[in-house]
Amino acid sequence: MQNLASKMPKAFDMPKTGEVIEGRVMKKSTRNLYIDLGIWGIGIVYGIEFMNAQDIIKGLKIGDPVFAKIVEVQNDDGFRELSLAEAGKQRSWDLIRELKKTNHPITTKILSVNRGGLMVEISGIAGFLPVSQLASEHYPRVEGGDKNRILEELQKFIGADFKVRVLDFDVKESKLIVSEKAAEEENLKKTIKHYKVGDIVTGSVSGIVDWGVFIKWGAEDEILEGLIHISELDWQLVENPADLVKVGDELLVQIIDIVGDRISLSLKRLKTDPWKTASSLLEKGMIIEGTVKKFNTFGAFIEIVCHPSRLVSDESERAGDEQRIDFLQGLCHISEFGSEEKMKQILEVGKKYQFKILAFVPEEHRMSLGVLKEEKLNV
Repeated sequence: MQNLASKMPKAFDMPKTGEVIEGRVMKKSTRNLYIDLGIWGIGIVYGIEFMNAQDIIKGLKIGDPVFAKIVEVQNDDGFRELSLAEAGKQRSWDLIRELKKTNHPITTKILSVNRGGLMVEISGIAGFLPVSQLASEHYPRVEGGDKNRILEELQKFIGADFKVRVLDFDVKESKLIVSEKAAEEENLKKTIKHYKVGDIVTGSVSGIVDWGVFIKWGAEDEILEGLIHISELDWQLVENPADLVKVGDELLVQIIDIVGDRISLSLKRLKTDPWKTASSLLEKGMIIEGTVKKFNTFGAFIEIVCHPSRLVSDESERAGDEQRIDFLQGLCHISEFGSEEKMKQILEVGKKYQFKILAFVPEEHRMSLGVLKEEKLNV
């Protein structure tokens, strides 16, 4: 067969090995597929490439348009050797490249999950959606970060359709990373513009984690979610957010910061700061009464009732007084006892003792206490 190159107009560049070219099916046999490439002559799919493309070839009819990748520019018989399977992959990567370039979202189905995230597929290319890139509504908020429970939550999404954006890809390593969070960014930015720092919103608890509480609010197509950090839950020390709230609770919260699509909230700032009241009632050297609330490696946390008429910690007295009573927590440091064992011998959680204020810095919300005597006040 005459060399095809001699027939090509010089204005055209010859196709190169690895390029994807378009043609039409001109003939099918049990071992070969012939493709009309127009001015580029005739292409052939045979051998291992024919076997690898069986699923594609079965659905082709004479005259159907088809894309193929050039394996060899021209073989001994004058045909251009082609690969349909490789062309499909290349076109898929071209699609992914375009999605990344345009930042355009695409819908994909969740195929399987593992502890790190979810497996997806875009145009035949396997991809990975990390847990950290899930939208807020799908993020698994599991108390204590239990990996088995996180996996259980993720398994609920198998078969679901998620809208994602291409975050990163590498053709050579066949790596594709997608993000659901990025896909909702544009809508989030529009919705967030309706709010500012200082706004007060009513939302429901959507998740509880060791470091805080997630709050969700807004209309169906304008749902926002923010985080109340553990330090913003209450003026008192909070060790476990689940002790204060549960999922589904409705709370009135204040927006204290907006950075990008992250909204920080506060519950305690809508309450009176008890340290402001205490600044006019307490001072270093005073003898006060307090209740041991808990122990940790730093010492004992003591609850003090701060009231203009008395400094006590009696529950019955609190209930019978119409004036607001504020509660503070001070620390009786472990150094006051010498050891944790000695501290627990002297003090007991839930019991009342007399303490001396060793340091009082209300602007820093800090009070250091020393136990006045070892005898309990209400044995």
